[in-house]
Amino acid sequence: MSRIGKLPIEVPKGVTVTLADSVITVKGPKGQLSRQIMPAVSVVIKDNQVAVERPDDSIASRAAHGLTRTLVNNMVIGVTNGYQTDLEINGVGYRAELKGTDLHLSLGYSHPVVYALPEGITVDIDKMTKLSVKGIDKELVGHTAAKIRSFRGPEPYKGKGIKYATETILRKAGKTGKK
Repeated sequence: MSRIGKLPIEVPKGVTVTLADSVITVKGPKGQLSRQIMPAVSVVIKDNQVAVERPDDSIASRAAHGLTRTLVNNMVIGVTNGYQTDLEINGVGYRAELKGTDLHLSLGYSHPVVYALPEGITVDIDKMTKLSVKGIDKELVGHTAAKIRSFRGPEPYKGKGIKYATETILRKAGKTGKK
C-alpha cells in the first residue's frame, strides 16, 4: 500500500470538493480547480475528508494511487493558500517590468524578451530584480517559473541570469594567467 496514497486529505472550512464523472472539482476562497481522475483509482468524499482508493494491486493502480492523492491535496492547498515561487535576476542591466499581462525582461539580448503570462498567474516585481510568481495551480506556477528562468539561466562564472531564490549556483574559477 502506498504510504502517501493511504493518507486521507482533510478538507478545510470554506472548501468544497465535488466528484462528477471522474472529474474532481475543488472550490475555495482563492478560486476553482478541476482535474480528470485516472481510471485506475477511485476517490471517496465523506465527512470533510477525501480518500483515494485503489481496487487492486495492478501496476497501473499502484502507480496512480499516491500521485492522485498528491494532486488532489495540491488542489486543496492551492484554493486555500495558493502557491508562490520566487526568482532573482542577477546581472548589470538585467531587469523585469510588467506591462498589463505581459512580462518584459531585459536580459542582455539585443531585444527585450516579452512573455505573456498564462491565465491564473500573477507576477509581483520588487526592485525590478526580484520576481514572485503566484497562483492557485502548483503545476502552472512551477511551469511558469521554469519558463521565465529558461530565458536566461544562471551561468557558472559570474552568476548572471535568472535563478530561483533558493537555488545556489556552483561557481567555476575561470581563466588564469600564464606564468
